[in-house]
Amino acid sequence: MKFRPLHDRVVVRRLNAEEKTKGGIIIPDTAKEKPQEGEVVAVGQGGRDEAGKLIPIDLKVKDKVLFGKWSGTEVKIDGEELLIMKESDILGVIA
Repeated sequence: MKFRPLHDRVVVRRLNAEEKTKGGIIIPDTAKEKPQEGEVVAVGQGGRDEAGKLIPIDLKVKDKVLFGKWSGTEVKIDGEELLIMKESDILGVIA
């Protein structure tokens, strides 16, 4: 990918939603909710504090993360649907 996010922004690829429920019922595409889980694809350098000192981002590429339902901006880069969001929109890293 030839895209580098600026400052404290992160590019995330959504993970695929489950096709079936635990009981085995198949969920049609129109009824699926967008997953709130994704994989980090690219990371900016970090934000700056009031003194101008660089604050590095705690995330790295390939981290699996949870984010809020309405977080980020949906974009299409190289034909792939991705989200660009601030580091503060990410709730946590899945170990």
